[in-house]
Amino acid sequence: MTSLREIKIAILDLYNGTANHAIESFEKIVQQYKVKHNLNFSLQVFNVRAANELPGADFDIYISSGGPGNPFSSKEEWDKNYFKLIDELAAHNAADRGAKKHMLFVCHSFQLMCRRFQLGEVSLRNMPSFGVLPVDVVNGGENDSLFKGMSNPFYAVDSRSWQVVAPDMEAFDKLGAEILAIEQERTNDNLPRALMAIRFNKYFIGTQFHPEFGPEVMNDRLLMEDNKRDVVNEWGEVGYRAMLSELNDGDKLTLTFNTMISNFLDEAILHNTPH
Repeated sequence: MTSLREIKIAILDLYNGTANHAIESFEKIVQQYKVKHNLNFSLQVFNVRAANELPGADFDIYISSGGPGNPFSSKEEWDKNYFKLIDELAAHNAADRGAKKHMLFVCHSFQLMCRRFQLGEVSLRNMPSFGVLPVDVVNGGENDSLFKGMSNPFYAVDSRSWQVVAPDMEAFDKLGAEILAIEQERTNDNLPRALMAIRFNKYFIGTQFHPEFGPEVMNDRLLMEDNKRDVVNEWGEVGYRAMLSELNDGDKLTLTFNTMISNFLDEAILHNTPH
């Protein structure tokens, strides 16, 4: 796969100035993909929430990050501008204007999209979820390009205080969206299983989990006291130790880290490459 044309990628940073490993992880994955496939990439990061920086519609690929806070509390100007961009990209994709615009929504961005299109109940969890957890692929989601080469279930980093449950299937049908993955059922409670991946349309896809986090970053995050507390509160000391050991258990998390965003880039680039 080679490209003489510059492929412009925008990373939308929704962390609002809080420390995180996500943006540098996205950048690392994109740069590795660029080298592997000998592509002409340009990459620009936009500080969306802290500085109201948003890209125009002249990029080819968009990656919108996770971030802290209540997905309903964003009444600032950036929130309006964020969805103006989404609407502009959707209108572009609906028209016959050449190359399509592909966008990946992660965690907080995923919740914002579910809020915007009223796809389900976006609500605060009874306690934060943090750790390396199994995710079930459903509804034929294994046939989606994002899940090519993945196992079922697969393992991913879950880091959220909010969740999307009780999907409104009429809203899904109206939008043409599909549920691709859900939280794995737990044996010790009857709580609803959160939505973990949605294809909003042919060109927009989102994950509640963090496909950008690999074992090295996650090991550092699990050792942080606040994250350790969250894991122990929900899964106990045994569960916490199990998560640490699973970071080095075969390719569980490595598979997700090496596969999913590359699959997204494959689809975005191949779809827009003349044959």
